[in-house]
Formats: sequence, C-alpha cells, structure tokens
Amino acid sequence: MRRYLLCSLLWTLPLLLPAQLHTSTQTTRLMGCGFELTAVHPDSALARQAIESGIAEIQRIEGLISSWAPASQTSAVNRAAGQRAVAVAPELFRLIRRSLKVSELTAGAFDISFAAMDQLWNFDGQAQVLPPAERIAGAVDLVDYRNILLDEAAGTVMLRRRGMKIGFGGIGKGYAANRAKDVMRELGIEHGVVNASGDLVCWGQQADGQDWGVAIADPQDTRKVAAWLRVGDGAIVTSGDYEKFLLLNGRRHAHIIDPRTGYPTAGIKSVSVICPDPELADALATSIFVLGVREGLALINQLRGIECLIIDEQDQLIQSDQLVLHRVE
Repeated sequence: MRRYLLCSLLWTLPLLLPAQLHTSTQTTRLMGCGFELTAVHPDSALARQAIESGIAEIQRIEGLISSWAPASQTSAVNRAAGQRAVAVAPELFRLIRRSLKVSELTAGAFDISFAAMDQLWNFDGQAQVLPPAERIAGAVDLVDYRNILLDEAAGTVMLRRRGMKIGFGGIGKGYAANRAKDVMRELGIEHGVVNASGDLVCWGQQADGQDWGVAIADPQDTRKVAAWLRVGDGAIVTSGDYEKFLLLNGRRHAHIIDPRTGYPTAGIKSVSVICPDPELADALATSIFVLGVREGLALINQLRGIECLIIDEQDQLIQSDQLVLHRVE
C-alpha cells in the first residue's frame, strides 16, 4: 500500500497564515510499515518535539495492539481463546468494539478475527500455488466477529473458540495515525500530516498557505498519477495491490483476504476512501476490496460524509456519487 501526498498543488487558498512557517518531516518504520510525520509551525524545535511525541504515541499503540508481540494485550487475548476472558485496557476494548461495529456495517466483509488465517498466504508476487483447501476451510471456520465476546462491565474480551485470533491489520494504522495527529495538535501543531504507508490524515494547510492534496497512484505504474483531490482537514486511505499480490492462473489477486471465504480478493487494484476519520477509512478500504465494486460503492453511497475511488482490474476509475475528483488524462 502506498500513499502519495501532493505537496505542491495547483491551487491557492486566500488564507492569512502566520509568517515564516517551517515544515519539519521525519520518517520511521513502525507497525511493519513506513510512517512519515510532518509538522508546520513557526517554531521548528516545537515541530520536531511534536513529531517525536507522535512517534512515541504510535510506538505505544503498537505495543498495545500488536498480535506479534508476545507481551501485548492482544496476544494475551489470542492465547486465551476458547478458555477465558481477558481484562484489557479501556482503549483496546473500545477499538475492538468499534471494529465489531464496522463488521456489522459491512456484513462481515471486515473482521478482525481474520487473523486466524494470517499464516496461510504468501503475497510476495512469486507464489502461484494455493494453500491446501482443507487448511483454508479450517481457518475460515475460526473467523467470525460474532464470536468475539465483550463484557462492558468487566472490561474483558473473550474469543469463544480455541484457535481464534484477532488482529488489527485492517484498522490499526488508521487508529495510530489518528492518535499521532491528536498528540501533535495537543502540543500546538495546527498544520500537519501523518502518513502511515497509505493511511493519511492531514489538518490545517501547508507552510505556503496552500491546501493539502493527495495524488492517487496509477496501479499500472506507481510513479505516475491517476487522479488527485483536495483533502483539507480529513483523511484518505488508499489500499492497493501494488507490491503485495498473488498470481493464480494468470490472474492477479490482492493481498486482502475475504474473511468469509478465506481466499484473496480479485477485481480491484486500488481503493481510496476519503473520510474525516482515518481509522474508519482504513477499515472501509479493506471492506470495499472484499465486497467488490458494486456492493462496495453501494455501501459508501449510503454513508454521509464518506467518499471513495475504486480502480478496478480493467484500470477503470469508479467514484462515489459526491466525490470531487480531478482525473489525469
């Protein structure tokens, strides 16, 4: 997944911003992907401090939600699957509860219990052999968000069946980006961007007074731009099969697994979701891959304030009803 922030745009807004704003940017690798944090502020030292605080917040979240870290609360929930409920931090409890609401909204197209099949597939672009059907079926049997049991009063989470797992690969980066933004704003950064390898949230404007905008990469050549749009204050999440995919019988399959079938999705090369909340945009981008063009577009067109752009396997650009998009011919 890649995000291309277009920082030198073709339009200018008539804004009066403080003089001598400086732009500070830092890149790092967290949560298994690249993060880029940008702060725009007259005090470059404060901007750098805010970026460091944002990075520390992402690290904290990674320690809480990572299913790969044995000491995380998520790993504790997974180890206790089918045996007992586990008390978790209110923050993690709320994230799981929000994830289940997206599962209900998408009829299971988004499901954090998909993690039960995380060892089945190899998406390095080389593998051309399916995992054994019985292994896929066994993993699918363990995937069902309705078997994630929350006890509000006790603050506990229980996975009903042994072998179940939860993972936040479809929502965690969006949540982390949102939290990093909140931390930076609390420190006085009124203009900035957090880009989590395709999960991007921005606020305020650039140092020269221009609005933030985002270029959508062309799936055929990610060095080129297929379209661009202005974001302003808000988030855009793009999921694509640019680097992680599977070739089966000459057909390209995205790295996103349909939790209902256990097989990779097909038919879509790229999905961009524009939404005030990067966490929700992250989850919806995954969901659209699973639902497909027709059902995914129908879902987005029912949600107020949320838009999407889909690039299908024929390289057609398909957009939701209210999206203002600038295509590159």
